[in-house]
Amino acid sequence: MTIPLEEVRLDESIAMSGPWQAVVWNDPVNLMSYVTHVFRTYFGYSRENAERLMLAVHHVGHAVVAEGAREQMELHVQAMHDYGLWATVREGGA
Repeated sequence: MTIPLEEVRLDESIAMSGPWQAVVWNDPVNLMSYVTHVFRTYFGYSRENAERLMLAVHHVGHAVVAEGAREQMELHVQAMHDYGLWATVREGGA
């Protein structure tokens, strides 16, 4: 069976989409110090970077905390949920 070239290109574009982003959203529950602690503990970010991201979450409403393959971003989002933070995966550039 021969697959038309158009279908192959379509599949390739789906496979090559991305990069994906893990986004943490502001919530009314977690303290800023806790969010900073999570970013430092889980991602290993420096205090300055963790605080910068936390302030973006607080003031802008969200921050991209990681970018890469979709599967890895899904793992990061699940970890953020385990820490009690609101997080989602989205395609980069969104």
